[in-house]
Amino acid sequence: MLTAPDRQQITETLSRHAFMADENRLDEFGEVFTPEATYDMGRSGMGTFQGIEAMTAAAGQMSAAGFAPLSHFVTNIVITETGESTASVRSKGLMIMPDGGLHGVVYDDTVVLQEGRWLIASRVISPMRAPATDNH
Repeated sequence: MLTAPDRQQITETLSRHAFMADENRLDEFGEVFTPEATYDMGRSGMGTFQGIEAMTAAAGQMSAAGFAPLSHFVTNIVITETGESTASVRSKGLMIMPDGGLHGVVYDDTVVLQEGRWLIASRVISPMRAPATDNH
């Protein structure tokens, strides 16, 4: 059963990733992701990246091209135990973009307990879009 300290550490892992991305501390991704983690931004049209090296390279390219968000905010974190050392985490994210725009996403993460630390093994990012309206 997930303990309160487990839940706190999982929440902090998500928050630490946001700070690392915002501060361009990409070399620290190994502190929040498993080495073979999957980072899926396919629903945003940006592809899927496997492993920390691929994630770091993609984040660096986005930053160099001026497309990386200026600031990430993670909120509404819901953690569900899925095994003795695994959990699924659903949260919402807000990102302030370089042009001042605000983007909303839903993060669907799988986290695992490895060597006493909760790490992200998989992240799927889904953009939040306004529902289509029927003008009939």
